[in-house]
Amino acid sequence: MSTQNVKAAIIKENGGSEKFEIATQEVGSPGSGEILIKHKAIGLNFIDVYHRTRISDNYAVSLPAVLGMEASGIVEAVGDGVTHLATGDRVAYAATPPGAYCEARVMPATQVCKLPDEISFEEGAAMMLKGLTVKYLFHDTTELATGDKVLFHAAAGGVGLIACQWARSEGIELIGTAGSDAKCELAKKFGASKTINYSKNNFAEEVMRMTNGNGVPVVMDSVGKSTFYDSLSCLKDFGIFISFGNASGNIDPIDLGILAKKSLKITRTGLFTHISDFERCQEMAKVLFEKVVSGDVKIQIDQTYSLNDIALAHDSLEARKTTGSTVITV
Repeated sequence: MSTQNVKAAIIKENGGSEKFEIATQEVGSPGSGEILIKHKAIGLNFIDVYHRTRISDNYAVSLPAVLGMEASGIVEAVGDGVTHLATGDRVAYAATPPGAYCEARVMPATQVCKLPDEISFEEGAAMMLKGLTVKYLFHDTTELATGDKVLFHAAAGGVGLIACQWARSEGIELIGTAGSDAKCELAKKFGASKTINYSKNNFAEEVMRMTNGNGVPVVMDSVGKSTFYDSLSCLKDFGIFISFGNASGNIDPIDLGILAKKSLKITRTGLFTHISDFERCQEMAKVLFEKVVSGDVKIQIDQTYSLNDIALAHDSLEARKTTGSTVITV
């Protein structure tokens, strides 16, 4: 197969959204274990901001770089050894390495999954990273049973709205935080049992009031620095704080002794460890697809931008002006 030139959003140095350049890149044929995918839609996630800004060395990418970890599209060619996909398949992925902000790419096939016909390309691009994250948070990180209470920060975001519905479908009481009354109402609409507007109320005090002073056994947090200590105060004895993001900045180093009073646990999770194994990735995607096809989870797409406007999309996400998921069109 001959090479083709495709449009891509590229950064040549770390920094603000103004670092994006719309350019062309050359795409060739897939090698062993790879596919060539033509994108139909691209997902936007906060990890993309981490990569763009290099919030820490953990998010360093080789420059120049095409960012983006999530997309959907059609397989145009498969390399040797790829047996679960074929040319013409509708697919979606959350995958490493970054490179989704483009019209087409050659990429490893391991984390690419066949997309059910009932799910649109836009939904596929908006749900993989976020939905698989919710899957491991609720099924693979700590034991949760019907009736358990969970405090979930940023409940009106892309991950949050999926989490609200997931919790409702499994009988888990999700207390969601959000930064406005409108966002709180949205989280309730999608399944949150209770919500807290953190711009008006101290969420830790509200959680203790809502639980009659008992606290919750689990906090799920993608905000990071600004919510950390108050989140610990919300936990009951033997509770667990699950960190899966740092939207407000990295959590400062702590004295582990502060956990001893209530015998608390802390874990910092990441999706790409969970989906690094082919079989586990495909099985997790199957569970997610079943949730969506059954109607238990609806993928809420509230913003759409063109690839040419990727900088504006990043600005809106960082300013917390978005709700639900954001899709980039190509």
